[in-house]
Amino acid sequence: MLDQRFDPQGAEQRIYQRWEAEGCFRPSGDTSAEAYSIVIPPPNVTGVLHMGHALNNTLQDILVRFERMRGKNVRWQPGTDHAGIATQMVVERQLAQDGGNESRASLGREKFVDRVWEWKEQSGGQIINQLKRLGASCDWENERFTMGDRSDPDDQMQEAVRKVFVDLYNEGLIYRDKRLVNWDPHFQTAISDLEVEQKEVPGAYWHLRYPLADAVTYEHPVKDEEGNVVETETRDFIVVATTRPETMLGDTGVAVHPEDERYAPLVGKFVELPIVGRRIPIVADEHADPEKGSGAVKITPAHDFNDFQVGERAGLPRLNILTETAAIVDGAEADTAGVPEAYRGLDRYEARKKIEEDFEALGLLAEIEKTKIEQPFGDRSGVVIEPWLTDQWYVNAEKLAKPAVEAVRSGKTSFVPENWTKTYYNWMDNIQPWCISRQLWWGHRIPAWFGPDGEIFVAHDEEGAKVKAEAHYGSPKELAQDPDVLDTWFSSALWPFSTQGWPENTEALKQYYPTSVLITAHDIIFFWVARMMMMGIHFMDEIPFHDVYIHALVLDEKGQKMSKSKGNAMDPLELVDEYGADALRFTFARLAAQGRNIRLAKQSVEGFRNFTTKLWNATRFAEMNQCEFGHELKPGDLKLPLNRWIAAELAKAEQAVTASLEAYKFNEAADALYQFIWNVLCDWYIELIKPVMNGKDEAAKAETRKACGWVIDQTLKLLHPFTPFVTEALWEQTEDESRKRSDFLMLQDWPDFGDRWADADAEAEMAWVLDTVSEIRSTRSVLNVPAGAQIAASLIGASETVKAWATENETPIKQLARLGSFTVADDKPARAVTIASGDETIALEVEEFITASDEIARLDKEIGKLQKDITGTEKKLSNENFVSKAPPEIVEENRERIREWTATLAKLTSAREQLEAIS
Repeated sequence: MLDQRFDPQGAEQRIYQRWEAEGCFRPSGDTSAEAYSIVIPPPNVTGVLHMGHALNNTLQDILVRFERMRGKNVRWQPGTDHAGIATQMVVERQLAQDGGNESRASLGREKFVDRVWEWKEQSGGQIINQLKRLGASCDWENERFTMGDRSDPDDQMQEAVRKVFVDLYNEGLIYRDKRLVNWDPHFQTAISDLEVEQKEVPGAYWHLRYPLADAVTYEHPVKDEEGNVVETETRDFIVVATTRPETMLGDTGVAVHPEDERYAPLVGKFVELPIVGRRIPIVADEHADPEKGSGAVKITPAHDFNDFQVGERAGLPRLNILTETAAIVDGAEADTAGVPEAYRGLDRYEARKKIEEDFEALGLLAEIEKTKIEQPFGDRSGVVIEPWLTDQWYVNAEKLAKPAVEAVRSGKTSFVPENWTKTYYNWMDNIQPWCISRQLWWGHRIPAWFGPDGEIFVAHDEEGAKVKAEAHYGSPKELAQDPDVLDTWFSSALWPFSTQGWPENTEALKQYYPTSVLITAHDIIFFWVARMMMMGIHFMDEIPFHDVYIHALVLDEKGQKMSKSKGNAMDPLELVDEYGADALRFTFARLAAQGRNIRLAKQSVEGFRNFTTKLWNATRFAEMNQCEFGHELKPGDLKLPLNRWIAAELAKAEQAVTASLEAYKFNEAADALYQFIWNVLCDWYIELIKPVMNGKDEAAKAETRKACGWVIDQTLKLLHPFTPFVTEALWEQTEDESRKRSDFLMLQDWPDFGDRWADADAEAEMAWVLDTVSEIRSTRSVLNVPAGAQIAASLIGASETVKAWATENETPIKQLARLGSFTVADDKPARAVTIASGDETIALEVEEFITASDEIARLDKEIGKLQKDITGTEKKLSNENFVSKAPPEIVEENRERIREWTATLAKLTSAREQLEAIS
């Protein structure tokens, strides 16, 4: 017997544990079946579930459950990422909080890494349990970790990383080079662009005068307030502006635009760099913007990414003036750069202050312009990142990118929505060398060893490196392994094939690579998707996935990004606690339109909780009326039009859901289910069968009990991928001794009805019944007829077919439309209002229940308000400024409002005219 209501708190964990205990998430193992695989974007082992995770994994789980029910051999590959810098930070912080004297430095590398492993085994992976709460049906028995298993020296995940590094090095695709990187002075490591957060902060432009060398002067134009050149002045200096004046110690040039006439005479001349005294050239380069500042740019190739490129083009030297902690260098590097003694060892901000003081003392500080500036911060450390010139390991991404680009151009891999293809191409076509080394202790140690003279030996292990070294030197030598580890994204790039047993050619690899689809966010197209494409094609000679579905962002209800600082962040687990996982999952699916960000409101989740409650109540009604679950049905078993009609509507819903999921149109699939369950099944069918259940026709009752039970069974199957818990609970609770379920709902076959349930006659008849009831209800509402009034209605001018439908369905029409009578007549009763319904007319005798003059006055007010709303919104939409700047969904929302208001206005106007006629 069904419980009175569904209790997510009590049911979800119990149901999930049953699924897991019975091995429901494993692949079927049926090698004759089509394989279907998805790799989870591995969340950080330090992570907790946020809205992005919740959306991403909901969409994956919908597809996985759908394809599993379609009989495919499904693997949803789970796992976590070792998250180098994040995990190291967590453990370092934990050591500090413990209050002892232990730190990373005091422990040393080996003991610290052991401590990280201990933390991972005790506290890491919390997010996995949170994903289970969401209902994720991953193949947990095959869970993987990007760092592998530390207790297994031959661990395949570690071997995969070593093999890829060694092979790429031997092919000349991995190399060591001195280039600029994003350097985190707090963690003292290179970090990726994804780990850099651009923030707008209070700052300034320091406008500095650099004296021209060799007594050179030039005529500089002087402009008035309106920007017109009114005169020239003779200058023996050039003005540059910078937000980081301390970097001028490393300047090796000044750039001006080649077409900037102001500075044309100066190209090829020199300036005397103040404080340092270095002669540096003035070069022509398009990087300089004539419209920005003075139009002249100081060039510091060792401390700015753009300057590095200018320096490459102009052949300027690179002088490093910062240490790994962002202090001014001392010793040999300072000597090379000519850094004065007074600056050596100063923190970057102390040096900035001294530069300002010294320039002012020299009369060379033109201006300090206070303004807001964009600065790069480490997303973990919170300190300002420095572009820093250092020796790192790089992948020749340009060469690896070419086949990865061709795979998308040829259609082997497709992006959904398609517009993300342009983003992919743009990055791949302008790809830079990929820095893969990190100055951390937690991560895959780089398999490279240095000889006593700095010679590099790359091998799978130290023994292999020693063999190479002995061959090189002619005798055994002491080797030191590179202390750096690999970028976390390096091991993640191997995820689609390393998780399936590569480098061994396992059965899993044969079955599940390439994967079917990748579902991910747009911000890691570069960092993860592109790199998986490059590595997969290079090492597997095959694309890693056929489709890449890029899901939208989850914003708050006002369209703002969620953040704790704004106070608008929502915790998905709190919503699960309050409304259940199914409600949150269905909300995501219903709002996940391709290419449109999700605006999430708590009320939406509550509304979809009510949706599952409505289905629960409909099933309870069916059970109380002895409807029969757990049996098959054939079209020939149904005689009553309303039962044939609901079967046809169910088949339409199945076709819509299937087609939408195949096209990754999650919102359209969810909408088709919502419309069928809420409107067709619950609002109409359940109400229409009540007269049958209360009637005396036993044959009709028996057929309807079978039809209703069967329709609900099939509906549960269709809804299951979206709301797995409530549907599984309904499936198990509608079982009794006489109707045993063969297995879990999640393991049932997906319905595939084709057109065998199509029934034009039944559909036409029931469409007429529904339209008739709807029109009568609408007219009653517009005319303000009391809900309890049992009005008389007449059907006039009907065909013989419609007359038969009216007679057959008289009882349900009267009950649903709250009519005292529903008769077929030849003429309209006097003083009745009429409704045009197809070729016939419905007359309603409402005069005794309303006061026509009062209703006319009320309608006049409503009509006036609607006309005002329509006019105001039309005016807004005619404003090109609004249409061009407002989000597309807001513009469409306003257009939809006009369409709805216009339709309502037509109804109210017609009703008013009829009231005029009878008043």
